[in-house]
Amino acid sequence: MKILALVTVLLLSTLVGCQPTPRRPETAAQPAPDAATAEPSPVVGIVSPPDRDALSVAPAPPPPQEFFPLARLADIHFAYDAYEIRPEDTAVLDDNAEWLRANPRTLVLIEGHTDERGTSEYNLGLGDRRAAAAMSYLLTRGIPAERMVAISYGEERPLCVEHTEACWAQNRRAHFLIKPL
Repeated sequence: MKILALVTVLLLSTLVGCQPTPRRPETAAQPAPDAATAEPSPVVGIVSPPDRDALSVAPAPPPPQEFFPLARLADIHFAYDAYEIRPEDTAVLDDNAEWLRANPRTLVLIEGHTDERGTSEYNLGLGDRRAAAAMSYLLTRGIPAERMVAISYGEERPLCVEHTEACWAQNRRAHFLIKPL
């Protein structure tokens, strides 16, 4: 795989160097350039191969099935059609961050959830923004990004299935699960 990537980089750099030099549009007021004033053609140099780390791919995060809930990590909730952290939820996130700092050998999965209103596509995007907002807050509290994974379930995993505002409010959340390292 690394050899294929290296060959691709070398081939692309060679092809880019072989592209014709773009010409300036000629007008009646400008004479055509002669050989003495023409722009030089680009020179293709030898491309050194990238270092080994440049071609390595970051490891994929563990699948969500490997994470489990921990009662100590509480959910936060969101207003309708919003992904801003509410003032009353900052204390919850601060407590979650405190536990995560005290347990550095754990990964945290942050699930973004929505209520059933809106299209599936819209709700998946909103769930992404909710999980990202929670992750951003935890970053400001010293939790390294490498220890966090975010996923959106949109409206697909509701806690409550009644069609009431109180039920929908329960579903608009960021949920936290952990995985020991």
